[in-house]
Amino acid sequence: MSVREHKLKVGVSGVRGVVGEFLTPALTTALSQAFGTYVGRGRVIVGRDTRPSGEMILHAVRCGLLAAGCEVVDVGILPTPTIQVYVAATKAQGGIAITASHNPPEYNALKFFNAQGLFCNTYERGELIDLWHQSSFHHAQNDEMRGVTTELVAPKQLHFDRVLSHVDVERIRRRRFRVGLDAVNGAGSLPSVEFLTEYLNCELHAIAVDPTKPFPRVAEPRPDTLGDLSKLVRETGCDIGFAQDPDGDRLAVADETGRVLDNDDVLALAVDACLARLPGDVVVNLTTSSVIDDIAARHGRRVFRTPVGEANVVERMQRAKAVIGGEGSNGGIIFPAVQYCRDSYNGMAFLLDLMAASGEPVTKLAGRLPQYTRMAGSVAYQHGRLASLMQAVEDAFIAPHVDRSDGLKLIWPGHWIHVRSSNTEPILRFAVESTSEAEARALFERVKEFAA
Repeated sequence: MSVREHKLKVGVSGVRGVVGEFLTPALTTALSQAFGTYVGRGRVIVGRDTRPSGEMILHAVRCGLLAAGCEVVDVGILPTPTIQVYVAATKAQGGIAITASHNPPEYNALKFFNAQGLFCNTYERGELIDLWHQSSFHHAQNDEMRGVTTELVAPKQLHFDRVLSHVDVERIRRRRFRVGLDAVNGAGSLPSVEFLTEYLNCELHAIAVDPTKPFPRVAEPRPDTLGDLSKLVRETGCDIGFAQDPDGDRLAVADETGRVLDNDDVLALAVDACLARLPGDVVVNLTTSSVIDDIAARHGRRVFRTPVGEANVVERMQRAKAVIGGEGSNGGIIFPAVQYCRDSYNGMAFLLDLMAASGEPVTKLAGRLPQYTRMAGSVAYQHGRLASLMQAVEDAFIAPHVDRSDGLKLIWPGHWIHVRSSNTEPILRFAVESTSEAEARALFERVKEFAA
């Protein structure tokens, strides 16, 4: 496969690529018309993040949906979870979020949601892509043409009300937490300021909350990308710091010292808070830390694991009737009582409620979690080499348990290795975890040699 072909990716979260030569207006219109044909004539909710290409892609999406005879409800610039909540609540035919999430700004994407506000499952996705490949579109005639309406207030209100119905809002408000925020100038910029100040009465110290400006940092909120948030928390004496990705589904957290927590620990704190109140099991992806298994065991619950990808986790959560789930490796918390989707607002509310209830700072809350050393890396890889690379890793690391459901995961008591191809980028991802820091580092270096 050539580099050109690899710049456009069809995966569990939709279709994404570099805007211009690969993700074009013509392609976007065709995909949207295929989606409109698939979900049927009716209302389709459309929203986007703040990428420069968003306005162009939005026009193409509208065109494709109108051509299929759909009514377009434009909700403007909003976090992806807000769009998903609104699709389900209003019984729309489906929804499209125009966002490449954590990918660099030159990318954009279409995330397709069914009538339940969920990512299209394997069968839905397959049928949709077949329609697109075959150009088997409905072509609306003049008397079938619908219009475009806008709704810029109700989606946010609905989402926030749902989130806050699961925490003690007054207890949080009384504490008047001092909170740092880095919204990367993304879709969460204005909603997050409102959520933390007007709804939760926090004293907010915010950076990168201007949706008209470019992303000031790497889009993915990781410990190595959040130096400005760490500095902000230390200099302003914040109790906690939050960082989002451009579409507001991923959450990173800094403690009161400015140290950015590992994303797996953020998920673990949310899971612990949830399981203390509600019955049910947990679903996470294969790369998520074993700390989740430890937390679930404390509460007498089970953990189910899936391939990486929100759609995969959600499908398993539905089958298991799980009470909470997510992808710790990427800062995604999924709380189905609000919506089956990654949602940074659930995470912010859970953590503030946990702090308010315990009276303890983030350092103490995180310090009580079981301790693991986790390391992750990624490299570009050559097509045609993946199968042989996986086999070489499996032969070199003889493990008592092997999981091949998503790349290759090798598991021993107290440590594991996971190697897989990314769902969204042309790279190979690898991660290791161990109860021993020295062992984790040694495993990481050995795996990196194979991947290089």
